[in-house]
Amino acid sequence: MTWQAHILTLFPGMFPGPLAESLAGRALQRGLWSLVAHDIRAHAQDRHRSVDDTPFGGGPGMVMRADVVDAAITAVGHAALPLIHLSPRGARLTQARVRALAAGPGVRLICGRYEGIDQRVLDAHDVEELSIGDYVLSGGELPAMVLLDACVRLLPGVMGAADSAAEESFSANLLEYPHYTRPADWQGRAVPQVLVSGNHAAIAAWRRRAAQDITRIRRPDLLESPLATDGRVANDCMTEKQA
Repeated sequence: MTWQAHILTLFPGMFPGPLAESLAGRALQRGLWSLVAHDIRAHAQDRHRSVDDTPFGGGPGMVMRADVVDAAITAVGHAALPLIHLSPRGARLTQARVRALAAGPGVRLICGRYEGIDQRVLDAHDVEELSIGDYVLSGGELPAMVLLDACVRLLPGVMGAADSAAEESFSANLLEYPHYTRPADWQGRAVPQVLVSGNHAAIAAWRRRAAQDITRIRRPDLLESPLATDGRVANDCMTEKQA
């Protein structure tokens, strides 16, 4: 069955955007996954097509209306798919969550705007909130693209080599080791000698140590997990800081 992505957004023209290129784009053309962008504004009730209003209790900005968002969710259907709101206050998106989503039938993603979405509709639909990093963007569309790209690359048949995702960051709670290619000497900087030695055991040990060292410097929090010390080299692509 094709993995499905349904996007609820005020700006459906933003999709597929970069997801139409490279691995995700080729997979989309081949029917390995599908994407439909649904216009939340189509469910506005008044002649001005209003989707937001001032917040109760005062304060700056506007809030997306519960009735409009609820109507959009209902119209999309596909209740079996996880319903996720991309928000900076959500739980941090992890590679483990990405794998779980990629292994399922697809996702429904709500892209908020303004100051956010009326909490009542999020509660009513038991919406999961996810964040791609500790910063704020103008809306949820770019985070939705990040989540989709992370999921789509893991779908069967998307990546060219079966083991392409087997030696990247995070699955063993380590960041990925450094990579090198030709020329072996570039501007006086030589490739580590062990990598051209042909000694596969020594290469694996070097990569493991390098992964541990770079993790210790950049993400020491990851080393608190027992996965980081079990001798395996890290898996699954790091996307640096996300929102």
